[in-house]
Amino acid sequence: MKEEQIITIELDLAKDIKFRNPLLLSSYVREKVEGSKEEFYLFVDEIQMSDEVTNPYNEGGKKITFYDALNDLRSLSNLDVYVTGSNSKMLSKDVMTEFRGRGDAVEVYPLSFKEYYDFVGGDKSEAYEEYALYGGMPLIISKKTDDEKYRYLSTLFTELYFKDIIERYKIEMPDVIGELTDDLCSSIGSLTNATKIANTLQTVKNIKVASHTISRYLEYLEESFLFRCSKRYDVKGKKYFSYPSKYYCADIGLRNVRLNLRQQEETHIMENIIYNELITRGYSVDVGVVEIYENDEAGKRRKVSCEIDFVVNKGAKKYYIQSALSMNEPAKAKTELRPLLGTKDFFKKIVVSKSSMKPWIDEDGIVHLGLYDFLLDEELINM
Repeated sequence: MKEEQIITIELDLAKDIKFRNPLLLSSYVREKVEGSKEEFYLFVDEIQMSDEVTNPYNEGGKKITFYDALNDLRSLSNLDVYVTGSNSKMLSKDVMTEFRGRGDAVEVYPLSFKEYYDFVGGDKSEAYEEYALYGGMPLIISKKTDDEKYRYLSTLFTELYFKDIIERYKIEMPDVIGELTDDLCSSIGSLTNATKIANTLQTVKNIKVASHTISRYLEYLEESFLFRCSKRYDVKGKKYFSYPSKYYCADIGLRNVRLNLRQQEETHIMENIIYNELITRGYSVDVGVVEIYENDEAGKRRKVSCEIDFVVNKGAKKYYIQSALSMNEPAKAKTELRPLLGTKDFFKKIVVSKSSMKPWIDEDGIVHLGLYDFLLDEELINM
């Protein structure tokens, strides 16, 4: 392949600023590609910086956008187009709506712990503690001091994510979405819903807001890749519950800095990191609900609802995974194992704990993995 067959346009750079005009972008690429027998590859970066321009043939009509330019370039059979963007002004769902059936969206995640560790090396425990504090946003690796890391993540949260969300959705109550974000960050891995959040805001913050507004704001935060929602799934009944759900931060470092590094609950942070790891590996992840029957202290039979942290699916593969900081205490171990044993099925059951023990399988067939091994070896859950 010749170098001239690759066309790179970076809309955030002055040299390519004219191509923010979608008509100029389309015209420029056509001149290079049209009529040639060679295959060409177009890479457009920071597409969200593209402008909307007046239609020169209908000044009062609909404005021309980058969607129009890309649709035009699709007619060139010898051209492949790759478009990248980095914030909520250009959501992947918007792109896929415009190009339904004619393109693919590829989500780029923050660094997994393995990717992070491959770069920093050293002691696994020390690397994990740093990762659990500052997360996996790629540029964090280049920051040398704690102060630099904190300022970078804080600026990223407020100047990129939050401003974009407020501008894109024309948020009329920025304080409310700020409080909502703080609430989700404080309660990662906890069950919640829009009504519960609205009631909390009114009771604790004296902020009155309708639950349907909270529902919309939750969708905005998800669409902007700040949070992910995990629904509750009835393992035996094989159905989903409408609410409540769990929310996890897409990057744990952004979460920690948003809370000024105050709430460092190791158990919840570990659960969030495991959740993100599973998402990065391409699994769908739900919260499992298992109803079991047991005798109470009086000997009466009762039904108890237990929770499996993650019901994990990809294709024909299905796993039940518990996140447990420690399994050293018998009472804690019993609590973690009870819902796994209560499924009464034959899908693989896994407990991930912050342990240095090598992987092993107990007498009930449950696989026990150490956290670092789980995060560093993608194939380990298939043992």
